[in-house]
Amino acid sequence: MEANISLSTEQAAALCKDYLEHHKPRLFSQCWGCVKYSKGIPEKMCFYEPPDNNACSFVNIQYRASKT
Repeated sequence: MEANISLSTEQAAALCKDYLEHHKPRLFSQCWGCVKYSKGIPEKMCFYEPPDNNACSFVNIQYRASKT
């Protein structure tokens, strides 16, 4: 978890969607489980951890990549 990254739920969801467009989740991976069980509800996704919403390492990677 990155302590210096602070995202709104909408930003985190957009970064997650962008990550999934470029990296299809492998069966039984963290992303696969997140997508399957959250059914697209941001409050049930791995990144959701108020107030920073930075609990998903893949969303954090997308955030860092978007800033470079």
